[in-house]
Amino acid sequence: MGSWQARPERQQRYEELAHKTGFSTEQIKNLHKRFRQLSGNEETMSRANLDSIPALANNPIKKQIIDAFFDKRNQQQEDAAVGSVEEISLEQFLMVMSHFRPPEHKSSEEERQAIRKRKLRFLFNMHDTDSDGTITLAEYKKVVEELLSKSGAIGHEAAKAIADAAMLEVASINVPHMAPDEFYEGITFEHFEQILKGLEMESRMHIRFLDVDTTTMRCGKATA
Repeated sequence: MGSWQARPERQQRYEELAHKTGFSTEQIKNLHKRFRQLSGNEETMSRANLDSIPALANNPIKKQIIDAFFDKRNQQQEDAAVGSVEEISLEQFLMVMSHFRPPEHKSSEEERQAIRKRKLRFLFNMHDTDSDGTITLAEYKKVVEELLSKSGAIGHEAAKAIADAAMLEVASINVPHMAPDEFYEGITFEHFEQILKGLEMESRMHIRFLDVDTTTMRCGKATA
C-alpha cells in the first residue's frame, strides 16, 4: 500500500469517508492504521487476514463474524446487493465497522431508532447465512448449538438438545396458533425485531477482537 496517497489527498479521502460512515477523520485515521496492519499493507483485506487474529481463534461464531465483513448486505450499498466478496477495501471495512459505532449523545430519537435498525439488520444477516431474508430454524439451531457446545460448559449432546428446544420455542412464539399441517418457514426480520424488542443494544454492540474498542473507536496495540 506504500504511502497510500499524498497527505492532502489522504485527508480529503478521510473527510469523504467520514461523511459516509459517521466516524470522525481521526477515528478513520486510526482504523486505517489497523486495516494496514491486518492486510499486510495491501489495498484490500482477505478472509485469511481476519482468520489469523488470535483473539478470534476460540470465538464460537468466528466464521459468522468473518463472513459478515465480506457480506455485500453489510456494505450499506444503495443497490442492496446480495452475496459476498473475496476481499474488501478500506471503505468496505469502514462501512461494516460503522455498524458498531455507538450513537452520539445528541442523536434524536429518530436517529437512534435508525441506528438500532441497522444494528439489528447486521445481526440478522449474520444468522441468515443463505441470504434468503429468513433465518430458518436449522440456521438458528446451528448457531445456538455452536455457542453452547464450544463454550466448554456442556457436552455436544446436551447442546443439541437445548438447541432443539430453543428452535421449537422460537416457532411457538412467532406463530403461536400454527396448525398441525402448517410449516414454519423461519424467523423474518420483523420477527427478529420483535424477539429483541426489549434489548437495549444501540450502545452495547461493540467489537474488540480487532484491537479496536468501539465504545470510543480507538485502536489499541496490534496483536495480529
